[in-house]
Order: sequence, then structure tokens, then C-alpha cells
Amino acid sequence: MTDTPDWVRIERTFDADIQDVWNMWTDPKKFQSWYGPNGMTIPVAEMDVTVGGTRKICMEMAMPERTMQMWFIGVYKEINAPTRLVYTESMCDESGTIIPPEQMGMPEGHPDITEVIVDLREENGKTRMTMVHAGVPTGTAGEGGWLQAIDKLGAQLSSA
Repeated sequence: MTDTPDWVRIERTFDADIQDVWNMWTDPKKFQSWYGPNGMTIPVAEMDVTVGGTRKICMEMAMPERTMQMWFIGVYKEINAPTRLVYTESMCDESGTIIPPEQMGMPEGHPDITEVIVDLREENGKTRMTMVHAGVPTGTAGEGGWLQAIDKLGAQLSSA
């Protein structure tokens, strides 16, 4: 059996200015336009993009029998606009209290706090993005959600 990395790494090149890509990660309204897997909306994106500032995100999916919500909270650890953004992420309830990932259907041993690292660099008039989500294993639903979200990010940047 091979071990899978306990982190997701996605690299993409966007035909967009680095500042535009940065803004998609740091402006709450723009973040809401692309974040989350297909079928999910982001009704809440509270983001104090300062070192030590907090973020609180709600992903929501309307289903025939109910509306499912997933809440996440985190803290910005590093900000170097427009090239590097690092923040923590934890599952939480609506009030922001961290809840064990197992309660949300994640496998046993999933860390309570994960870390998202976004590096951007200009390359030939385009922006190269490397996003790593440490603590989310490759091959999981978390990776699938990120891939869908990054596809939506690319579509948003192409239509801008």
C-alpha cells in the first residue's frame, strides 16, 4: 500500500493579472463567487485579511429535503500581497466554535486545524498559482472540492 500525501497541491496558470488573482482570494465578495465545490454557494464570507485576522466561511447546498451548511473558521498567518497568503482552516459550527472533523464525516485522525498556502507569481503576463492545503489528504473529497473550486476561479478570471 502506498502512502498518500496529507496535503493537496494544485498548480494553475491563469491568463490574468496577479492582482486580480490576489483579489479573488482576499475580497469577500469575489471569494464568494468561486469558492467551494460545484453546487455549493457561499452565503457568508467574513474575512479580516490582516496577520492575526480571522475568517469565517459558510458553504451551503440546497437539497430537496433540507439545506446543508458547512462552516469553517481560520486565522491569517502570513500576508505578502500580492504573492503569498497563508491561513488556517477548521470546521466549526455557526457560532465559530471548532468541532471535531469526525462530526462532519471526515475520517478519524483528520486534523482539527489545517493550513492553506497560496503562492502567486507572474509568468509571461500570466499568473502562476500554487495552492497547498496541508492536512487534507490527496484523493479525498477535500481535494475534489478544491479542484472544482479552482476550475470556478479560472472561469471567473476568464470572464473578467
